[in-house]
Amino acid sequence: MIITMKKYLILFSFLLLAQLSFGQDKIEWMKFEDAIAANQTNPKMLLIDVYTDWCGWCKKMDKETFTDPKVVAYINEKFHAVKLNAEDNERTFDFQGKTFSEAQMAAAMRVRSYPNFVVIEPTLKNIAQLPGYRTPDQFMAGLNELIEKAFRSKP
Repeated sequence: MIITMKKYLILFSFLLLAQLSFGQDKIEWMKFEDAIAANQTNPKMLLIDVYTDWCGWCKKMDKETFTDPKVVAYINEKFHAVKLNAEDNERTFDFQGKTFSEAQMAAAMRVRSYPNFVVIEPTLKNIAQLPGYRTPDQFMAGLNELIEKAFRSKP
């Protein structure tokens, strides 16, 4: 009886730990046009993850950096987060009176390498890029530095 209870307790503990490790929050990714609409009622900076399907470093960022609890919490609090496939010519949306495919928007933002992270102020006027793979700590440091240099220093 005691052995059976120990087995159940061990199994329960294992299942609880598994649930906690997989039950972490995720980044609330949006489509570009949904982020623009959300910005109307809840102004935040936009963080656009520009990726391609073949980009190994993009997949590594998704798997490692964008699952880090600190990164997830920071992005969800401070940004409207967008995923944008730089090679998708089929899905289109309207922005500032023009129709763009995701590929056209990536080109309009002058993204030429992947992964690349574009930050746009809530006013949708100022834009800055943070290119390349980064670990969670590197991503947070780079993002904070980019925001400070690109946006905070402007009058």
